[in-house]
Amino acid sequence: MTAAEATPELDFPEHPAPGDRAFLGHPKGLGLLGLVEACERFSYYSMQTLLTLYMVKYLLLPGRQETVIGLGWLKAHVFPGLEGQPLASEIFGTYTALVYLTPILGGILADLLLGRRAALIAGGAIMALGHFLMAFEGAFLFALIALVVGVGLFKGNIASQVGELYRAGDPRRAMAFQIFYIFINVSVIAAPLVSGTLGEKVGWHWGFGCAGVVMVAGLVLYIAARPWLPADTRADKAAGATKPRARFLPGDGPRLVAVLVLVPIMAISLLTNQQIFNAYLVWADQQFQLTFMGETLPTSWMITIDATLSFSMLVAVAAFWAFVGKRTGKEPDELGKMILGCGFIAVGAGCLYLAAATQGTGKIGLFWPVMFHLVNSIGFAHLLPVSLALFTRLAPRALNASIVGIYYLAFFAANLAVGKIGTLFETMPTTQFWLLHMASAGVGLVGFAVFKLFFSRRLMGGEPTSAG
Repeated sequence: MTAAEATPELDFPEHPAPGDRAFLGHPKGLGLLGLVEACERFSYYSMQTLLTLYMVKYLLLPGRQETVIGLGWLKAHVFPGLEGQPLASEIFGTYTALVYLTPILGGILADLLLGRRAALIAGGAIMALGHFLMAFEGAFLFALIALVVGVGLFKGNIASQVGELYRAGDPRRAMAFQIFYIFINVSVIAAPLVSGTLGEKVGWHWGFGCAGVVMVAGLVLYIAARPWLPADTRADKAAGATKPRARFLPGDGPRLVAVLVLVPIMAISLLTNQQIFNAYLVWADQQFQLTFMGETLPTSWMITIDATLSFSMLVAVAAFWAFVGKRTGKEPDELGKMILGCGFIAVGAGCLYLAAATQGTGKIGLFWPVMFHLVNSIGFAHLLPVSLALFTRLAPRALNASIVGIYYLAFFAANLAVGKIGTLFETMPTTQFWLLHMASAGVGLVGFAVFKLFFSRRLMGGEPTSAG
């Protein structure tokens, strides 16, 4: 699933614009923030889609990789003995892992030093610089560093503004996050179609350049939208508008331990999904039947298929459980849905195993890959938003915001593992490679089941007294 990460509805400060219903009955700032976030997610997923293919098919080929500043040192000291696809897999895994780590630091910088608006503008500018640096092969590693820093400053400092557009108790707030999420998903679907096609069909640098131009457009829009956006949180602090800090309550310690236990289980469950941008794309490029009526379609379009199905299944799964709940009066709790999700993810990886096992001498038709994206998307719709709800439910009030950062450590660990596992793609039989991913989903299923069986009743027998 390539849909962007769910955004928690935290306890935001109040900076509403009273009576503003200029955008579909919502404040005008919602539409502007949605467009800005769409630009950032377009540029980010353009990079995600093209990065591994660019390295495997172009940058890391002999005679060209020698021009990349610092790559020799990286190969000697960080990834010794790796070349070609395994090296590309490790670089991709490290890059995407850091993308999930730096927003924690970006939030701290915004809160303590820069302020949210300055941090976001700096992040957007540095991201755009990173995309444009991709046009220079020698600056490849510097481009990745710029993108990691830029996302860290940008990512956490825009979603928080959505909630601040509304007064406490405004019933429109929940719908606002859904609208915001639609903006994200449209851009995730569009990025492979536009930047992916440009990169694969016209030239790699055209794809990266397109991402940079869109990021600049989003940055300009954000600067122009200032009159309709919430005030910077640092302005409140300067005026002395502070809230009393929540304190730890009895029972918060076991809840925090439970969250830390769930992180590695969650990371293992994510492996199959996170591999979509890495070894899966290399396999698709080499082995999928993508030629129709004499025209070879860009491999990156597989990401658009995934993103479209991901968004559709998020809506379908939510509607299904709402229907079940209305008809029966009950539905699985968070852990029950996460266990179901792991089961679907395992079946999805099984579709890739069948695709490899039944390939024969020709190319692989798209039936089994499309079935993988469909079933995996159903599984991930049970895992992604539900797991975030579980983490925030377990969170002690004193650490409510920090728990979200801890939650994304699961994505950090998963992407590091995806890079390591991806190095096995060239040496391990493809059937075994996808069986390994089936097994990872199975391990996640067992882990969540054990947690539910032995710990969930004690920790979540009722609504936590410390939940916000």
